[in-house]
Order: sequence, then C-alpha cells, then structure tokens
Amino acid sequence: MSAPIDDNQVPKTPDLALAHQRFIISQGPVELRDEAKNKLFEAIKENNMAPFYKVMVEELQAPFDQALYDAMVAKNEEELKKFDDKAVDAEQNQGETEINEAFLSKADYYAKIGDKENALAAYENLLKRSITLGTRIDIVFTFVRIGFFFNDNSLVRPNIEKLRELIEQGGDWDRRNRLKVYEGVYLMSIRDFKGAASLFLDTLSTFTSTEIMSYQDFVKYAVLTSLISMKRVDIKKRVLDAPEILEVISDIPHLEDFMASLYNCKYAQFFHSLAAVEQAHLRTSRYLLPHMRYYIREMRIQAYAQLLESYRSLTVTSMAQAFGMSEEYIDKDLYKFIAAGRLNCVIDKVNGIIETNRPDAKNAQYQAVIKQGDLLLNRVQKLSRVIDV
Repeated sequence: MSAPIDDNQVPKTPDLALAHQRFIISQGPVELRDEAKNKLFEAIKENNMAPFYKVMVEELQAPFDQALYDAMVAKNEEELKKFDDKAVDAEQNQGETEINEAFLSKADYYAKIGDKENALAAYENLLKRSITLGTRIDIVFTFVRIGFFFNDNSLVRPNIEKLRELIEQGGDWDRRNRLKVYEGVYLMSIRDFKGAASLFLDTLSTFTSTEIMSYQDFVKYAVLTSLISMKRVDIKKRVLDAPEILEVISDIPHLEDFMASLYNCKYAQFFHSLAAVEQAHLRTSRYLLPHMRYYIREMRIQAYAQLLESYRSLTVTSMAQAFGMSEEYIDKDLYKFIAAGRLNCVIDKVNGIIETNRPDAKNAQYQAVIKQGDLLLNRVQKLSRVIDV
C-alpha cells in the first residue's frame, strides 16, 4: 500500500533521504556505507548542492573536486539571480503576494542545496513580512525539517512548540495531522516512545507526510514505538488488528514476526526476530540507533515479564527452552534485571527454580505513602530550621 494521496504534496525541502545516507556513512552498518556514499554524492551533484558538498567533504575527509564545486557554485548563483530578478519584477509590476512568492522560492532553494544559515535567514526575513497564516505555518514546518536534516534538536523543539500555537490560530486538518507526524518523529528521537506511538497511531489512516519518510517507514516506526510502550490489550486493538498496518506489514522485513511472536508468546521466535529487527531497523535508523541498547533491553524485559506473569514458579530449564537460549544465558540475563528491580522474581540456584513475587498493590501504595511521608517530614524539618534562624 502506498501513502494516501495528497493533492498539496509538501516538497522534500530539504531532502531527508540525504540525511539518512549521511548517517549510514558515518554510523550505519559497514556493508551499507559505500552505497550510501555513492547515493549521497550523486544527489549532491544532481541538485548542485555546493554548500552541502563542502560540508560533506570536510566531514568525510573526502577528496575535494574544485572544478565540480566551482560549477555547482556557478549554478547556484545563476538560480539565485533568477529569484532576485523575479522579486524585483514583482515589486515593480505585481503585488505583495508575488513578491512573497519570489522570496519564498529563494529561501526554499537555499534549503534544497543544504545552505542552512542562508535558508534560515531568508525564511526569518519572510516571516517578518505580511504573509498568510498558512504560509507562516509551512515555513515553520520547514524549520523543523531543516532541524531533522542537520540533526539539530535545538531547531526542532522550539519550532514544534511554535507550530502548536500557529495551528491553534487556524491550521487546517492536513497541517494538524502533519504536526502529529513531525512531533512523533521528534519524540521518538528523544526516547519518548509512548508519546511517539500515540501520535503515530492517531495518524495511521491520514498519513501524508512523505516529505519526512515513506509510508512503510512510518508504519515501521509506529509498530516499534508501540510494542515497547503500550499494554498488551492496546497492542492487540491498535496495532495487530489495525488494517493500515496489516496492509503493509508483510513488506517490512522481520517486523510481522517481531510483532506477532511477542503477542502470541512464541518467545524463541521473538528473540530471533528481535535480533533481526536490531540489524535491519535499529542499526539503520538515525532516530533509533542512539536508543538501540535501551530498546533491546526493554523488549527483553517485557518478554521475560510476560512469561513470568503466567507462573508462580518455573524451572530455569523450561524458561531457557521457551526462549531458545542456554540456561547459563537465561540465569545471567535474569539476574541483571532482578538486581535492578525490573523483574519481580527470585532465582533458587540450588533447585534451579525461578519464583515470582508479584508485589501486592495495596502494600505498594502503603510503601509509597510512607516514603512520601518521610520526604515531607524532612522538608518540614529543614523549613523549621530556616525559620528558627
């Protein structure tokens, strides 16, 4: 299934596929780096991205082709002159709308060729002019994309906040949905998987933001963030049974096995698919790679906890068989999570038994009240000492 058609398709300005290739070259799997480098420099040449070419040559310590660079600079200057001429003509012979369109085209061109500073400055100047709310919103969306392109969260975060304010003033349905996708990507990049999953699932049937990612990638991220953050009953209802996911899940390697094996308690299959997902999707994602170790750990804990919920006790041998792992591995893995307070069980090493000790809800509440009461008393005592002084 392809993404839903959008009559007002937002241009890929800048093209985030190049940011992905840049990531693969520096941090992705070694076997993918040469292909990514070729694709990146082909796109740079095709789009005459002189400013970005200079950045990438310095970053990758690649040979600098002066003739190529000069040719691209000349092409950039030629195109920018056209925009300037168009703006002058609009000022002399047309109206404010045409003038703004000329300035916007020039700003878009700067963004397209990877000239971050000039693009931001051109957009900022345009925001100072008398423009429609829709154009203002679209410019701020472009700020967010530039932030994603250059991996600059200091540009992404405040502009998402600004988008919320602008859209509340009169953003249309399409822009409201687009904001959910942009914010979901940002939340995923800072490890707020629960917030990201909620926004992604809300826009499954209305996704049009192909300037950010393909529809398949969007579904992939929706599934990955949901599995780590949602309850089992919600996963069944909103992910496993979602028609939008079911239509494309078979086209995304390993994801269907990963999703179904956990829900269906096929733990050995789940561990194999988790390893495959790590290689195919986590290591190749610039949004998820920084959180890969966390993601793998949390999914293992989730699988262990799901199995243990069904038993008061079980043998280490049976658990090792269920996960397709050795007893030694299971013993060491469980020990780490038990010691960290992440699994409610104990291991009887003598008898080779794992005993669960689910905490009583009322007792947990009582302990929480005691703890909070102690904190309150400490603060009162500190305050009284200050008052006495």
